[in-house]
Amino acid sequence: MSLLDISVRRIDGRNTSLAEFKGKVLLIVNVASKCGLTPQYEGLEKVYVKYRDHGLVVVGFPANQFAGQEPGANAEIQAFCHSTYGVDFPMFEKIIVKGEGQHPLYKFLTKALPHTHKKVNSELERTLKDRGLLSARPSDIIWNFEKFLIGRNGQIVARFAPDIEPNDPVLLEVVERELWGT
Repeated sequence: MSLLDISVRRIDGRNTSLAEFKGKVLLIVNVASKCGLTPQYEGLEKVYVKYRDHGLVVVGFPANQFAGQEPGANAEIQAFCHSTYGVDFPMFEKIIVKGEGQHPLYKFLTKALPHTHKKVNSELERTLKDRGLLSARPSDIIWNFEKFLIGRNGQIVARFAPDIEPNDPVLLEVVERELWGT
């Protein structure tokens, strides 16, 4: 089975799969509305606007597994993202991204690429570790706003820690390489 064949639902409840984006470069992100990293929505939207005409699609998957930071229903999440951050990139229904009940998409992603590209001396990782919130399994999603980059061929290219922001040169370099083959 290909990553693109996995069933998902749009935030409005419509069934689909990521195959609707076949031939595009995807930036898959687990998101949350009440997180210290929530302002990354703005950066994600800017990256989407800058590169969408070149074939990039940012796709957001809300998850409420990290300190209850995504408590809202899908309609509330969609309204918040649009009104607060002008989010126009595709959003999907709230899912489970780690542990029991993990959505097949995230099972596939974390199994295929179990290690995350992390920031050196990450304050976020240190804080999570100090609070006992860092999973013992290195393949688990660390926190909200972890990012997976999928190439035009549907293969997972890279995985970025939550504190690597959408405009980080490390992330953008990989995005541009996938878009333009440079």
